[in-house]
Amino acid sequence: MSRIQVVWFKRDLRWQDHAPLAEAAARGPMLPLYLVEPALWQQPDAAGRHWDFIRDSLLELRAGLAALGAPLVVRSGEAERLLERLHRRIGDFELWSHEETGNDWTYQRDRRVADWCRARAIPWTELPQNGVIRRLSSRQGWATRWEQFMRQPLAATPAGLQPVAGIDPGQIPELPDLGLPADPCPGRQAGGRVEGERLLHDFLHRRGQRYHLELSSPLSAESSCSRLSPHLAWGTLSLREVAQATAQRLRTLPREQTDWKRALAAFNGRLHWHCHFIQKLESEPELEFRNAHRAYDGLREDEFSSKHFEAWRQGRTGLPLVDACMRALAATGWINFPMLVSFAAYQLWLHWREPGLHLARLYTDYEPGIHWSQMQMQSGTTGINTVRLYNPVKQSQDQDPHGRFLRHWLPELAHVPAPLIHQPWKLSATERRQYRVGDYPPPVVDPLESARQARERIHAVRKGEGHRQEAQSVQARHGSRKAGLPQVSERNAAAKRAARKPAGQTQLDL
Repeated sequence: MSRIQVVWFKRDLRWQDHAPLAEAAARGPMLPLYLVEPALWQQPDAAGRHWDFIRDSLLELRAGLAALGAPLVVRSGEAERLLERLHRRIGDFELWSHEETGNDWTYQRDRRVADWCRARAIPWTELPQNGVIRRLSSRQGWATRWEQFMRQPLAATPAGLQPVAGIDPGQIPELPDLGLPADPCPGRQAGGRVEGERLLHDFLHRRGQRYHLELSSPLSAESSCSRLSPHLAWGTLSLREVAQATAQRLRTLPREQTDWKRALAAFNGRLHWHCHFIQKLESEPELEFRNAHRAYDGLREDEFSSKHFEAWRQGRTGLPLVDACMRALAATGWINFPMLVSFAAYQLWLHWREPGLHLARLYTDYEPGIHWSQMQMQSGTTGINTVRLYNPVKQSQDQDPHGRFLRHWLPELAHVPAPLIHQPWKLSATERRQYRVGDYPPPVVDPLESARQARERIHAVRKGEGHRQEAQSVQARHGSRKAGLPQVSERNAAAKRAARKPAGQTQLDL
């Protein structure tokens, strides 16, 4: 008898363009499996809103697989023990999954599962699901290989699945079953393949025309961005099908629709960056915990301010745009504005790890590879990226001149008119009473003076002995090779130019 094929679903909660499922289905009876691992949900980057999105997706995945003939089997416990129990029940099997670039916990778990499989002669085949490359020896040619992968035909959806008889599908647990604290997120995006497909079509045909112009504004990003990030993070859509749908839409656009062409070209560039950042963590898992460039070790760790961190975490820094963005993120699970990290890293001088964990718990679309690479880049610890220091007052005035976003998320300032709303600490006692400001706090730091001090400290490190040499090493391991992107020497020059700009000048997003 041929072995039973077990397909282990992880961050790939779909049955379309799922190469492990297609390969396993062609070989005989199969068992689709999802493991709910309590230890994973006890990690400091896990949150209830993540599970809520996953649960939406699992319910839909189970129904879709059942329609093909084999419903999703869900089990809770440690992966090795559950696989051992399965082994005793069905005998030898072949294990299939996609490659995963997760947090350190999943990395160590996969190593243990690999040891378990080798000890029992269980073949485990892991297939790539995006442009990230395992055991990459050089970044040279990476962009070309990304393009080649994205052009490959989508994995065929099996016409039918041969189930394994006598296996109870099991329950998909609710949030309390995982021991996670309550995580209210009233604006959370719904999970599931159907919602992902709806968002993709809506973005490519209706919402995306001004993407390149409006993706970084808190006023417009919610509608002008694709909103596909949680569906890519948890795999209800594959990156390849999104890339191919984008390319197809670009090919069919009339020549005169230049706005659409620019918008989708910019979006296609972001799809490249998606894998570019995940590749960093895949190649160097330690980036979840330590600085990419070691000259920054100890720069912030020894001066971490719990008071500043709590003010930032609670959305009570006294800087309206920072606080509004944090409260919006807490309530919706999504925001596309890098100033939150920049302000924490520079004006508040917080090391990126604790803010990174807090943001990981808030983002419904938490993708470890992108998240930790971006935390370091926005905090200036890569040594190869331009230091991006934002003036939160000027950003507020530029991005939300009439204060609509601020009033929505900061009820304490709901009656303050523009332009006063951008600097409420300048209100007199009479004006505070007049506009019913309440207990909104004064700024925890002077945003301009703290930015000046941070810039000086960062650039002092960059001028230090050995910084340039290690920066070249970081560039060799992680820098982009795509034509037109500046190498480290050019970026250093750009950083020097940026350092000479007035403190209030707006910095641009990646």
